[in-house]
Amino acid sequence: MLNEMPEVVSTVRRSRNSHGQVVEEIGTAIVAGEFPVGSVLPGDVELAQRFGVSRTVLREAMKTLTAKGLVVPKARIGTRVTDPQYWNMFDSDVLTWHFEAGVSEEFLLNLYDIRMAFEPAAAELAAERAGPDEIEGLRQLADDMGKPGHTIESLALADLRFHLALANASGNPFMRTLGSLIKAALVGAFKMSSEPVVGRRGPEVRSSHMAIVDAIAARDLEAARKAMVNVISVGRERARATHVTQHSG
Repeated sequence: MLNEMPEVVSTVRRSRNSHGQVVEEIGTAIVAGEFPVGSVLPGDVELAQRFGVSRTVLREAMKTLTAKGLVVPKARIGTRVTDPQYWNMFDSDVLTWHFEAGVSEEFLLNLYDIRMAFEPAAAELAAERAGPDEIEGLRQLADDMGKPGHTIESLALADLRFHLALANASGNPFMRTLGSLIKAALVGAFKMSSEPVVGRRGPEVRSSHMAIVDAIAARDLEAARKAMVNVISVGRERARATHVTQHSG
């Protein structure tokens, strides 16, 4: 997962191939409601012309959207938009499209609920299982958050690196596969933040994450759990406050 870290930037500002561009544009349109639930997408010829791609590329894009649960092909009917209950909400693209379309406070809180359900457990497992090199790596990543000169983007990247490394240090492969939730939450925070806040946040973020590392190094499972709960709780309230501010007035 660590080799995927730089994608936090490309997740927000993508340069996509033709297949990826079609998937992203249709996916975003579905999540935003431009193609309503239950509606049938335009035909292959129309969509291929709209995006300037071959029908082969379009068919592959539809397969990708089907795998994500957003659409389902129906014989003699066409490709129908599915109900959101069938969407794969653990998919990083689907989560990112929600932020691009504009999320509700309920969506944000639900996302943090899921993070709260598994990240404290990951910290606890890391306190039990992480090796010395992994602990030192976490300490360095936490320290990086406090360095001066961070932009919102670079701080979000540093934060993402830490949380994905911690999921890896848990030694549980299921924790590692849930990294898309972490990524979406932090990219979402990046998209909603305002630049002037960053300079004041670096030392605070470093301190709260270093508390997790110290607990892991001490093999204190309960302290590691509590320190992670604190980090997620602070992030949750900050995201909620930012959302309220942006949607008030």
